[in-house]
Amino acid sequence: MSVSLYYGARRTTPLTEAESASVARVVAAHMASFPYDDEESLYVYDGHTAGPAEIVAGSTKMPLDPGRLMPVIAHVLDSVTDLRRAVPDAEWHVHMDDLDVPWDEAEGYSLPGMRDPELIAELSANHHEDRADR
Repeated sequence: MSVSLYYGARRTTPLTEAESASVARVVAAHMASFPYDDEESLYVYDGHTAGPAEIVAGSTKMPLDPGRLMPVIAHVLDSVTDLRRAVPDAEWHVHMDDLDVPWDEAEGYSLPGMRDPELIAELSANHHEDRADR
């Protein structure tokens, strides 16, 4: 079963040239620093795919490997945080299927445990043990 992170911003006015350039810079920086070549990363739809009044929209399919899940979530949410800060006067909605991801002015978007090295190590170890049992 696949889980995806969805992100989008809506407002009545389109992106300015400066905002479009800022969004492009965030996407490029994210792609350059994404840790896994074989996982889906930040994917911002082109303007033809976004719905009415959506000025930024995208999604990322989460990895099936639990050891990679938290690093991917953290990386993508950091990028979406940067996108929101590049286009602050829009109505943003970020969610993982039915779970809304909260916004915090200081921290940006985050989920509990997404940077916890012990949790990441445990998820990775459990995944490797499960694969060895097969």
